[in-house]
Amino acid sequence: MDRVTLRGLRARGHHGVFERERIEGQTFVVDLTLFLDTRPAAAGDDLNRTAHYGVIAEEVTAVIAGDPVDLIETLAQRIADQCLRHEVVEEVEVVVHKPDAPITVPFDDVTITIRRGRA
Repeated sequence: MDRVTLRGLRARGHHGVFERERIEGQTFVVDLTLFLDTRPAAAGDDLNRTAHYGVIAEEVTAVIAGDPVDLIETLAQRIADQCLRHEVVEEVEVVVHKPDAPITVPFDDVTITIRRGRA
């Protein structure tokens, strides 16, 4: 499988279990790796035969900014589901970063990483 990777997609979301997170929101950062066969697109130099990463980036940021969920695990699953709606994407790895997580000790980042494929 070939890979198309997007790193650092950012959007403001209202995800979390605490009321403050739901009201104020925070920035979430997403890294994606799309697994697909790029040979058909390359052979015909045809955008329609590959993953249009510009469109996918817009869709993913819309998911982040969309309906709130309690867990970043759920957010990651929703993002994976959206990516897999693109027929050429066979698998996707999603990393959701929550750098402003409500943790009381110094930290750099909190992430969840999932990998999903077609059933």
